[in-house]
Amino acid sequence: MKPNRLLIVDDDPDLLKLLSLRLGAAGYAVTTARDGREALGKLEATQPHLIITDLRMDGLNGLELFDLISEKYPTLPVIMLTAHGSIPDAIDATRKGVYSYLTKPFDGQQLIETIENALKQGGTGNDSLEGDEDSSWRAGIISQSTVMEELMKQAQRVAQSEASILIQSDSGTGKELLARAIHRASPRRDQAFVPINCAAIPENLFESELFGHRKGAFTGADRNHTGLIEIADGGTLFLDEIGDMPLEFQAKLLRVLQEGEVRPVGATESRPVDVRVISATHTDLDAAIRERRFREDLYYRLNVVMLELPALSERREDIPLLAHHFLEEIRSRCSQCTARSFSPEAMETLLTAPWPGNIRQLLNVIEQVAVLAVTPVIPESLVRKALRGKTGAITPFAEAQSEFERNYLMQVLQMTRGNVTQAARLARRNRTEFYKLLNRHHIEPKIFRHD
Repeated sequence: MKPNRLLIVDDDPDLLKLLSLRLGAAGYAVTTARDGREALGKLEATQPHLIITDLRMDGLNGLELFDLISEKYPTLPVIMLTAHGSIPDAIDATRKGVYSYLTKPFDGQQLIETIENALKQGGTGNDSLEGDEDSSWRAGIISQSTVMEELMKQAQRVAQSEASILIQSDSGTGKELLARAIHRASPRRDQAFVPINCAAIPENLFESELFGHRKGAFTGADRNHTGLIEIADGGTLFLDEIGDMPLEFQAKLLRVLQEGEVRPVGATESRPVDVRVISATHTDLDAAIRERRFREDLYYRLNVVMLELPALSERREDIPLLAHHFLEEIRSRCSQCTARSFSPEAMETLLTAPWPGNIRQLLNVIEQVAVLAVTPVIPESLVRKALRGKTGAITPFAEAQSEFERNYLMQVLQMTRGNVTQAARLARRNRTEFYKLLNRHHIEPKIFRHD
């Protein structure tokens, strides 16, 4: 079992060394940072299970560091260290979401107990995502990216509740795979998981398919039919592409969810059902509500917790892992496949491709190149052919930096309506330096001045 990873942030080198030795001896894998900026730089590389940070530090203080961390990693527990004089600030930090604070000097055993409680309560640590036997709930989800690991922590935590979940993401990102993982991590894991693709059911069959029907309820109903909602009783009902559900049926589904009972078509009595609902969509439901294509009351019933699956382009560090996984799966099914790996150029092409079809498209590309490859190493030419010329490239650093500067300058000038003094103050730069930046990017403040 791998040790839990801790990131300790403090500008006192002696305290940093002491904490590192003490917590290392307690069995934790410790990484240290001397200030908030260094901590942010090490965050994604180390993927800690918990952060311990001093409250008062030069530059980026502990509270500012927490704000930046919680935006991207809301489930990552943070313990704040503080001197007696700043206890009110520490109390304020706990109100904002910091797990706990300890005053200096603190007892070593108290610190370890606080760490253990935070890891247990946060659902993080070596019992959740480290590939041990308890991680079987997420089988099939191949990832090493920080954005996906943060999502999986949230998924595992919400799985323990009965809250309805809405998975929002583009097509091909693995919404059903995530829904099944949540089901396996939930107390309902031993009951049925029933997936329903709302886009694949004809509108006139929705009620019969989901609610069931009685013999003779309509022409062709020659026997009783148990609906999918009733089949899911005690388990999880997964409503994929919920945005394509007919508006007329949405009111009926809402009633089932509110009352906990379903009445088959042609029946005179309702039957109680107990289902946990996970829904998913690639459409903008907020826009659908404004256009009166989706009921707002049903939306809030389904969207108690929203999980957003990132597009493949937002988790490119997972591409090599996924590509090799898919290749191994294909080789296990195809005795004629000779391909065993990718050339460096082929992998670079995979890494930089735009991937509008996400993981589904990546699987399709790997299947093509695996079948067509005549050598153990897949060449770049086959990958380019499978991508049909739709390859991409990572923007060079200098170009990306220049584009960011230009967009930033235009934004602050837009906000201040071309007032250079005010814009420079917002950017925390003196006017001379700010003018130099404007000249470098050929930006004229006067074009932002409006009446």
